[in-house]
Formats: sequence, structure tokens, C-alpha cells
Amino acid sequence: MNHQQVRDLMSDVVVRVQGGTPFKEIAHLLQEYDITAVPVVDEDDRPVGVVSEADLLHKMWGRSEHDPDGAPRPAKAWATDAAGLMTSPPVCAREDWSVVDAARVMARHGIKRLLVVDDDRRLIGVVSRGDLLQVFLRKDQAIRTEIVEEVLVRMLGESPSAVHVDVAHGHVVLSGRLSSRVTVPELEELCRNVDGVVAVEFRPVREAGSGLEEPVRVTP
Repeated sequence: MNHQQVRDLMSDVVVRVQGGTPFKEIAHLLQEYDITAVPVVDEDDRPVGVVSEADLLHKMWGRSEHDPDGAPRPAKAWATDAAGLMTSPPVCAREDWSVVDAARVMARHGIKRLLVVDDDRRLIGVVSRGDLLQVFLRKDQAIRTEIVEEVLVRMLGESPSAVHVDVAHGHVVLSGRLSSRVTVPELEELCRNVDGVVAVEFRPVREAGSGLEEPVRVTP
């Protein structure tokens, strides 16, 4: 399946700081560029951490050693620069990752963005949840064409006329007769893996008066 890659969706203009960047400068950068986090890089432009709005908000503890519930003041509340504020190590992606790979890593780590690095681990971009969601803006006709040409014909060896494909707002409806070598779950799973697909439904063609609930298969 030819998924879009991280390089197709990432932003290659990245605001970055170094470990010694002061607290207030980071706060100004987040506001100026309307971003929620900034990567921290070393002298070779390799990511070593990320400072987010949440990291900065630890400073709101003020002078109290404990919160009203008795929890100790976090170490980041004492930090004055990026090195003390950052979450490290950062979770990074490669530009040739598929959008599926990137989405799975974000979900696994519960994060909103991935730093994108090259073969030398140098920072070359950032990809966010919002960037990945662009795949769902893909046109229905493009989705239909990929299902017919890539899934049905190339991957499954079916005739393009064997199954009728309708796509509306990312919802795919398949109707027709499958050959004996292809199962409905297999076809549906392959269609779900096409970028931009929201849901898949297979509606079998039934023989008149048969009352069959399963698709009628035709041996090639």
C-alpha cells in the first residue's frame, strides 16, 4: 500500500532552541510563532529534548514547596532554561516513515508531534497530529481510483468490473461478486488501509431467490 510519507506532510521550518535558552525567551517564541512546543537541539542540531507549554506551566507553582494536596513541587518548577525544562529524550521519526507509522508512534507515546531527523539524526522537520489528519482531506475520486487500481487489480488480481466501488466522504461501499481466491475480510482490510478511508462496507450481490447472506463467489 502506497501510504503518504512523513516528508509529504511535515513542516520543514522549525523553531528550535538550545539547552541554555532562557525560560522567558522560550515563552516568547511559543507566543510569537503560535506553537505549543519547541525542540531543544545540541550544537550539531541533533534533538535532545522538547519544551512544551506544559513544561513552562510548572513555574506557576510559585514559592510553595507543595501543592494544596501535598504533592511535592516538580523539579521543572525550579528550571530556568531549556535544559532544565525539557522532556528528554525526544521521540523522533524519519522522513520516509509512512503516515501510519507516525500515527502509531504518536498514539503509543501519547504525544502530539514527532521531530523528524535525517540519517545523521539532525533535525529537519516536525510532523503533528494535525499534519497527519490531512490524509482525510483526500478527494473521494482519488480514494476510489487507488482501491480499483491498487487493491482490486494489482494486489488481489480481480477484474476492475468485478466489484463496484462507491466513495462518499471517505466512506467506501463495495458491491459485487468476488472470485473464490479473495475473502470479504481481506478486501475490506486492504481498503481500510488506503489513505483517507473512514469506513468500508461490502454489499454482496445475491442470486435471485437464494436468500444468501454471504457474497456469491465466482471461480475464475
